[in-house]
Amino acid sequence: MTKTLRTGAFAFLFSLAAVQAAMALPANIPLAGATNQPIGHYEFCKQYADECRSNGKDTGPLVLTQENWKTILNVNYSANTDVQPMTDMEIYGVEEKWAYPDAVGDCEDYVLLKRKRLIESGISPSNLLITVVLQPNGEGHAVLTVRTDRGDFVLDNMRNKVLLWSETEYRYLKRQSSANAGKWVKLQDGRADAVGSVK
Repeated sequence: MTKTLRTGAFAFLFSLAAVQAAMALPANIPLAGATNQPIGHYEFCKQYADECRSNGKDTGPLVLTQENWKTILNVNYSANTDVQPMTDMEIYGVEEKWAYPDAVGDCEDYVLLKRKRLIESGISPSNLLITVVLQPNGEGHAVLTVRTDRGDFVLDNMRNKVLLWSETEYRYLKRQSSANAGKWVKLQDGRADAVGSVK
C-alpha cells in the first residue's frame, strides 16, 4: 500500500467520522446486555482456552493514529488475500467449526486470523471483538470489530475496505465482551430491529 494511499485512507477515515457525528447514529455500536456465546466459539475456546479469558482492565477504546490505522488496513488486506474462501463443510465436513485458517477458511476463520495478527501488532484484545451479523439475505456472517475512539470499525473478508459499522449493510447481533474474550454481549443496531439468531 503506497504512502499516498495510506494518507488518503486516513483522511477519508476522519471525514467519515465527521459525517458520523452529523448523523443520529452513534459511532460505537450500543450494547444491550449479556448473551449466549456462539457454539462455534464455545468449541474454539475448549481448544484455545488462553484466547477466551479475561482481557484484564479495560483501558478504553484504541486511540486511533495514522500508524495503527495503517496496520489495521494492512492486516485486513493481507488476511483477505492470504486465505481463500471455503465453507466448513468443504474443509472439515461439518456445518460449523471455528479454526485458524491454513490457506482456506470461512468468515470466522478470517476473523480469528485478523484478531491474532492485530494482537501481535500490539493492539489490546479488548478492542478486537469477534462480531456476529446478519447479511441482507438473512444469512449469518462474522466480522472483526475494532473498537476505537473514533468509532467501531469493521474488518470483513467480503471487502478490503475498512468501514464504520454504520456504513455497512449488516444488522449487528452480538459480539465478544471487551472485558472477557469468552463472554458475549448483545448489540442494539438502531437502524433496524435485528431478527433471527445465529448459532
